[in-house]
Order: sequence, then C-alpha cells, then structure tokens
Amino acid sequence: MTESSAPDAAAAASPLSIHHRHLARGELAFQRDADGRALFFPRVAAPAGYRAPLRWDVSAGLGTVYAATYIAPKGEPAYSVVLVEMDDGFRLMSRVESLPAEQVSIGLRVRLRVVPGQGDEGPLPVFDPIDGDVAPAIAGASA
Repeated sequence: MTESSAPDAAAAASPLSIHHRHLARGELAFQRDADGRALFFPRVAAPAGYRAPLRWDVSAGLGTVYAATYIAPKGEPAYSVVLVEMDDGFRLMSRVESLPAEQVSIGLRVRLRVVPGQGDEGPLPVFDPIDGDVAPAIAGASA
C-alpha cells in the first residue's frame, strides 16, 4: 500500500507523523527508494547510496529474529530486546511478547502486533512468535 492520498497534506506531514498514523491503524509503515529498496526508520530524504524519491509502503508484518537479548530488572519480569529482520527487507528493534524473554532466540519467526502506547508514547510495534515455530538451535550453544 502506498501513501498517496492528499499529496499536499502528505508532503507537509513529517515522516514520523505518517509512521505514527499507520501504527494507530495497526500497520507498520516503511519507505522504499526509487529502486524499491526498503528503508526504516522514516526519513525526510534518501540517505547516501539510496535514490529519491522515497515512497511509503506497509509491511506484511512477518519477520525473523536477527539478534536477541533480554533485560531482567530487579523485582520486575524480564523482557526481550530484539532486532527483527522483516520479510519486507528492513530491520527494526522491538520486543517479542507472549513468550518468556529467556526463550526468545535468533531465527524465531515472528508476526507484528501493534500495542497502544503508555502515557505520552504513541502505539508501539511488538512481535509474537508465529504459532508452531521454534527457533533453530545454535551450534555450540548450551542450555
């Protein structure tokens, strides 16, 4: 899906506000350059090595955990911090929910879910494991 309605309004809106509007609708928006290469986080101009103009697209919401760790604050539940490689061709940092943080591993297939923000935060993209998927064991890793 391409953000093309009301070109004057879209030109005046910041890339971050367009991104937040999509999140509010439960969509993860990203940009593509003139050659179709994916870019994320939203930006005003094409970075070095990419060609303008940038256009908006909406992710299919599927990806693979590329890197994973977890944080265990004292007295609070642990939560994951992951880098997800989206099938659409870009990566983003987030967290995997509905699975204990200690069980999130590289290679896990995940699906996007948008959750409401807290306080002044806008909606946030988080991920859930795709049913039935188990991340592959990493050679040499101990349990």
